[in-house]
Amino acid sequence: MALYTALPVYKVAYDLLIELFRRTGKFPREYKYTLGEKLKNEALELILNIYRANKSRNRDRLECIAEARDNAEAIRLLLRLSKDLNVIGNKPFVQLNSGIENVSVQLVGWEKYMTGVAG
Repeated sequence: MALYTALPVYKVAYDLLIELFRRTGKFPREYKYTLGEKLKNEALELILNIYRANKSRNRDRLECIAEARDNAEAIRLLLRLSKDLNVIGNKPFVQLNSGIENVSVQLVGWEKYMTGVAG
């Protein structure tokens, strides 16, 4: 079992988490404690599920990967809402969305590897 901090998906998700914390700190007060907190919580859960997946056995690992994928989709949805409400601009939206896409692709690949599905 590799150290979870060495996993490429962990590294990308951690960078995303840090960037989300930086961005949500600049949210207007109206959204900082609702939308901003939800974004941060989902990103924290994403990181924790990646950690749990790395330390778990096969069946539990697949559950954790599925939960991490759910977290990634929730983040994607919340980012879209943030953009549509003009809480974040286009450039940060594209940057953050690119990060979440990278995480999603890696999680799908990990899941396929675990289930033995050829890509």
